[in-house]
Amino acid sequence: MTTYDRGQDDVGNLIALEHVNLAIPDQQLATAFYIAGLGFTRDPFMFPGLENMWINIGRSQCHLPSRGTQRLRGVIGIVVPDLKKLALRLEKTAPLLTGTQFVFSVHADCIDAVCPWGNRFRCHAPSARFGTMELGMPYVEFDVPRGSADGITRFYREVLGARAALEQHSTAAVASVSAGPEQKLLFRETDAALPAYDNHHIQIYIADFSGPHAALLQRGLITEESNAHQYRFRDIVDPASGKWLYTVEHEVRSLLNPLYARPLINRNPDQSNNAYIRGQDAFRGTC
Repeated sequence: MTTYDRGQDDVGNLIALEHVNLAIPDQQLATAFYIAGLGFTRDPFMFPGLENMWINIGRSQCHLPSRGTQRLRGVIGIVVPDLKKLALRLEKTAPLLTGTQFVFSVHADCIDAVCPWGNRFRCHAPSARFGTMELGMPYVEFDVPRGSADGITRFYREVLGARAALEQHSTAAVASVSAGPEQKLLFRETDAALPAYDNHHIQIYIADFSGPHAALLQRGLITEESNAHQYRFRDIVDPASGKWLYTVEHEVRSLLNPLYARPLINRNPDQSNNAYIRGQDAFRGTC
């Protein structure tokens, strides 16, 4: 009889990293970067006006409300089908983003791109590292203070019921947290001074909704009781001592939230009116 390591398919309590929320001041520039440049898709059903835009990236999203500027203290990891085509799109889009913080650089195994307001994206080609994903958000990596990664690992494991491990990446300790199939939250230690937290947030779905809520409430960490299917917290603390470690708002949703597993439309960014191919409008790979 064939034997398997069944633990390899364990996900833990975090089911999905659904979106990163970053306020922006200009939807036109955001359209140039996220849609024309990166090749993503504006959600056609939610927020069709000028107050917000939801950007579909496989099964995940960036939410971009029009209310100022926020910058994630770290990097957002993206998988795209073709890095060469991405580089061509970014080069073509560059004149539209003159005078902003936009820049991109091509490396042997990835492309780094910076949005008009300084948010960093690291774009990868599909590979075994990301499982079957061909378009999506496999990780969000946060810069955290030196000496905090071990406590962050224990926080996610003990308070949120996540699968989490302390890893060593080059010269930095990293808290690696499973955030769903083929998705991770990474907290990389750095000696660099971190900017002040500006209220950007991430959104996660969890299976055991009440257990982490009780643990967070006991520690005084719940910051918003949004509705029956959602709550929020901001501070990550050492679960033993209560010492503050890092701040990033988590929008926590249950699997009964009506938005859970909502189908997201993803386009084929190579489709054009001048070289149109019937039946090729939608992205056909694996998200």
